[in-house]
Amino acid sequence: MNTDDVFQVAAKLFKDRLDTDKDGQIELTEISSALFSLFSNDKGKIDLASLVSNMKGGDMRSIAESWLGDGPNKAIETSQISEIFGNDKIAAFARQLGISQDDAATSLAEAVPVVVDKSSRGGTLLDMVGGAPGIIGLLKKLFR
Repeated sequence: MNTDDVFQVAAKLFKDRLDTDKDGQIELTEISSALFSLFSNDKGKIDLASLVSNMKGGDMRSIAESWLGDGPNKAIETSQISEIFGNDKIAAFARQLGISQDDAATSLAEAVPVVVDKSSRGGTLLDMVGGAPGIIGLLKKLFR
């Protein structure tokens, strides 16, 4: 699954969750754009490797491993989502969609596992992190 497909799946999760009155006020393109901004690094590229590397402690590590692996995905708490992305990025994401920060974190707790899971194969983010050199960089970050 390519990056665009992954973000379309995640955007659909958001739309279903946030557009509860089905009035169409939240568009998939807006959600995809906001997700892209959230997951992008300062060079404008999707950076799932950094997201996963931010999850290196205790429970967070086992959660990340479940998303990367081929089994079921472990759930993540909204407070952990805030730890991974930081409150500033969550707030900017929420503003971009015109939703509360709490709604943003709750929805991200559902969408982030899907994004990482759909972007990995056999436990790695190989395609998403730039092949073998990217994996080496990710491992260096994880085991510092």
